[in-house]
Amino acid sequence: MSLRILLADDHKIMIEGLRALLEKQPDMEVVADAEDGQTAVQVAQKLKPDVAIVDITLPALNGIEVTRIISVLVPGIKVIGFSMHSSRRYVIEMLKAGALGYILKECAFEELVQAIRAVVANRTYLSPKIADIVIKEYVGLFPKTEFSVYSILTSRERQVLQLLAEGKTTKKIASRLYVSTKTIETHRQRIMEKLNLYTVAELTKYAIREGLTSLET
Repeated sequence: MSLRILLADDHKIMIEGLRALLEKQPDMEVVADAEDGQTAVQVAQKLKPDVAIVDITLPALNGIEVTRIISVLVPGIKVIGFSMHSSRRYVIEMLKAGALGYILKECAFEELVQAIRAVVANRTYLSPKIADIVIKEYVGLFPKTEFSVYSILTSRERQVLQLLAEGKTTKKIASRLYVSTKTIETHRQRIMEKLNLYTVAELTKYAIREGLTSLET
């Protein structure tokens, strides 16, 4: 029986390349792809794939939030973070969200196949270049008390912040999240108060620095 795989990446050429390579494996099948985070969550919930390969900097809902949500909604799914970023914060937050693997986009295709087989066997797989980051985190060489967007804001506040940073209006955010504009305005006010940032430009810079979105999105 083939391993059923979901690809989530906002670059279509990357999805097409991965699909072509993975489907050459006799026991792997790409059942769906998604170019933004919200679609990835919907597809994962509907199709319940065995493995999800998730880009970190997805629009609408970033890969860390996607991982956090689908790990709850789709019990047993194995998530692999797939990114050009080797930043400690990306790696650690992705693993905390529920990912079993994290590989860099610069890796060879064979490494992705290795990662898939490892996580399906309930083993953690990290690209050799970033394994040292995780080791240092857990032996205490990095500060344990560092504050980040993941410890300061709620999941919904992080989603609203990401959408604000992506240039969405209050009305569009409310429509996307199926809530009232007043609710979004309340979230925005709380975000500003918690972060002590009071302009969209400041919020955008913060969101990019924290990895909620990127300049490319």
